[in-house]
Amino acid sequence: MLRYLSQQSGPVQAGVISRDVGLPRSTTYHLLDTLVRDGFVTHLPEEGRYGLGLAAYELGSGYDRQVPLQRIARTPLTALADRCRHNSHLAVMHGRDVVYVIEERAPGQPRLVSDVGVRLPAHLTASGRSMLAALPDAQVRALFPDASAFVTRHGAGPTTITELRALLVRTRRLGMATEEGEVTPGFSSVAVAVLDHLDHPVAAVAVTFASDALDEVQLTALAERVRRTAAEVGRRLGGRAGQ
Repeated sequence: MLRYLSQQSGPVQAGVISRDVGLPRSTTYHLLDTLVRDGFVTHLPEEGRYGLGLAAYELGSGYDRQVPLQRIARTPLTALADRCRHNSHLAVMHGRDVVYVIEERAPGQPRLVSDVGVRLPAHLTASGRSMLAALPDAQVRALFPDASAFVTRHGAGPTTITELRALLVRTRRLGMATEEGEVTPGFSSVAVAVLDHLDHPVAAVAVTFASDALDEVQLTALAERVRRTAAEVGRRLGGRAGQ
């Protein structure tokens, strides 16, 4: 029942809960009364609906404190860098930027601009594009309402919402996001978003390499490794990998 409530966009009537969860009405009301008493569910009597309570939030917060994203993703990211011999990254969205939370540098590879804690415009990075492609169009539009939202680093990348939408359509079609020299000239990246159980992008796995280092066959193999790593991180988080 708690899992069902967590997947709804707002509070739900008891009858709907009973129907969707597949429980008798009497059992549903009994369980709801117990969960309300313990603070896991809140009852809104004016609306006749039930939603998650403060205790559910505290439970989720405890999980975040004990098993942070970096700890979950560190081992898969390290394995990815070891296998492909290129730097691997994990980034999260923050507004219309991405913030890098893990960088695993492969032996002999240079330090890149995407170090831990660095913020970059999401629409210029492969990591950001993979996560933007997993968001509803209305949310992307809200993040990029006008031309002032589109900054560039080296005169490359989308500068209008129309260009960005076309780029995200291509990202969904390919099943991965790419960027070529838009963050750092001479370097390219591929990325795949990690989705939670509600199909929301919680992070992105990316690999960065010299633009002339891979041929098409090698790039395809690398993209598959990135996809598998994103899938593993998603599995550890209880979600899945997109796109």
